[in-house]
Parts: sequence; C-alpha cells; structure tokens
Amino acid sequence: MADTIAPWEDESAEPLIEFQSVTKRFGAFTAIDSIDLKIYPQEFFALLGPSGCGKTTLMRMLAGFEDPSEGVILLDRQDIAGVPPNRRATNMMFQSYALFPHLSVWDNIAFGLRREGKSKDEVTARVDDMLRLVQLDKFARRKPHQISGGQKQRVALARALAKAPKLLLLDEPLGALDKKLRQETQFELMDIQETTGTTFVIVTHDQEEAMTVASRVAVMDHGQIVQVATPAEIYEVPNSTYVADFIGDVNIIEGRAAGSEGSVQLDWAEGQPPISAATALALSKGATAFLAIRPEKISISAKKPKAPNAVQGKVLDIAYLGNISTYHVELPGGQVLKAQTANTDRTRRQDFTWEEDVWLSWSDNAGVVLDR
Repeated sequence: MADTIAPWEDESAEPLIEFQSVTKRFGAFTAIDSIDLKIYPQEFFALLGPSGCGKTTLMRMLAGFEDPSEGVILLDRQDIAGVPPNRRATNMMFQSYALFPHLSVWDNIAFGLRREGKSKDEVTARVDDMLRLVQLDKFARRKPHQISGGQKQRVALARALAKAPKLLLLDEPLGALDKKLRQETQFELMDIQETTGTTFVIVTHDQEEAMTVASRVAVMDHGQIVQVATPAEIYEVPNSTYVADFIGDVNIIEGRAAGSEGSVQLDWAEGQPPISAATALALSKGATAFLAIRPEKISISAKKPKAPNAVQGKVLDIAYLGNISTYHVELPGGQVLKAQTANTDRTRRQDFTWEEDVWLSWSDNAGVVLDR
C-alpha cells in the first residue's frame, strides 16, 4: 500500500501521474481546458462526468492515443509526450473487452506476453498467476463465446494486468454488464486492484460506480475538473451546485443571505420562515446562496416537529424503491422538496399517502451552503 492512507494530503508524496496545465483542442473545439491534476501510486482514481465532458480525451492522452495541444503529462516524473502507446508503462482495458474470439482464455491472456518475447516458462507462470487472480482457472481452455459477460470482463482485466503495468486505464469497463453483475464486479475490481497494487484510473459516467470503487473522484464538466475529492467528500461536501446535483439525489434551495458568522439565515420563499444553516462561507447580506440538502437528511412527519427548520407541504408523489421510499412534497409556494425514509420494517405500511399534509424538517448542519 501507499506510504500514507491519503498521499494526496502529504506534500512530500510523489505522484505517479501529473497533468501540468494540459489543454487539448480539436480544431476550434477545446476538449480539455488547462487541467492540473495529480494521481498517486496505488490509487483507484475515477474520472466522472457526463458525455462530452472530456474524461475519455484525458484518458486517451494518458494512453498515448492523443497528444496534448499544450502542457505536460508526467508519468513517474517522465514527460511522456511522443512516447507511443506500446512503449508506455500503461495498459488499457476497453468497454468492448476486444478479446480474440479464435483464442482460448489462456491464449488471450498470454498474447501480449508472447508479443514481448517472453520465454515459454515466463508466459506460463504469469498467465497461471493471472487466472488465479481473476478466479478463472477452470475456464482456461474455453473460447470467449463459451463464457459469460462477467467472465469476459475478467479475462480482459487479466490480459491487461499480465504485463504488470504501472498504470491500468479502464474505459467504462463494466458498461456492458447488467446492474447486479456490475455491482458484484465493482467489488472484484477493488479486490484485484488492492492485491496487485497497480494504479487504476477508471472513466465512467456512472456515479454509483465511481463512488463505490474509487479512492478519489474527479468530477468533470466542459473540459475542466470541477472538484477532486474522496467519494464521501464529493457527496457530503460538494464545492458547487453542479457537483451536488450531479452526484446522487439532492434538493437545491436558492435564497438570499441574512445571517451571522458561522451560520446563515436564507430567505428563500415568500410566506416561509428563513432557513437556518451552518456554514464557513463568508456571505454578505443579500448575497445569493444555495442550500444543497440530500433527501435522506430531511425528516417527514405528520405533526410539526421541534427542529431548526420545519416547513409544511402536501405529498405530491411517492417512489417506493424497496429499501427506501422517496416523498415529493409540494410547498404552498409551489416548490417541491424530496425526503427519503428507510423501509426498515418489512410489514409496516407507508406512513403517508398522496395529497396528505406533512411536515418536513432538518437540522442546521444537514445541508451544505454554496455560493455557486
């Protein structure tokens, strides 16, 4: 494992990858806009964002399929500009897996090693190690069409790791799997990454996937990195309404500040009491601010509770998701807030129904105050 649990917090830690003011243009279009980023050895790092945000371009530059228009990319302190993909200490696993259909699982994994001119004994030892790592020993002689989608994914992973790269790039690697298998495979990926100690960089648009597997997540938008942080920080302490809205489910309430240092009162709706929220932001009186609060942080009750923030509304819609229920509650001014309750009792019926009057409440530190 790395020298520290969080090497990005250690100023003396050496990054494995460093982007220095990297820009990538395609004609007049700027795909990557002056990015600075450090990724450390043995990290499982996620590039997360919507289609067209630049995450795949960033990965392709790491792999050597694209060169930066400006700036420098360092891998292990070496400038990799002009180094062809096959000469970089990296490997890439594609969403399509790109397995050779006419070769067995064993030979697919051995392919790159043979191309490097490894001896027969070296190839055999390494392929057998990889088969054990991905738990496919019994399927070594099968062809790709004779194994499942999840097993194909593991063959592709074993082939990519066989050459012991310093860096493994994964481009939407689980996108072809169904949801349940994808969730299972996420944990397998984490176990394999921890076992090998290889630095993984994954590109995904799936928030849940990034939050599950990654040590840190870079949220991207329009060629820029909006926030880099741990999954918990990204979820609980987003730095903007964009990040808050992109990750998970959230209520974003806009208001005008009228408060004191350490907390703020937000005037947000005519006829509603101001919202009380703890914050370290310095907001001038009358400044526009936003409260981002997750539905699970909001309590729902039939009677007015004793809480720093309480508003009354009517149940507009209910989404039953098995483990949780989400209530959409319309307030008198037309605003709709979402509140979630955990369905912890199998036999218990829903407490509230459509058109029912309810109270929503939350503490003053349940949400995060944002100024953009």
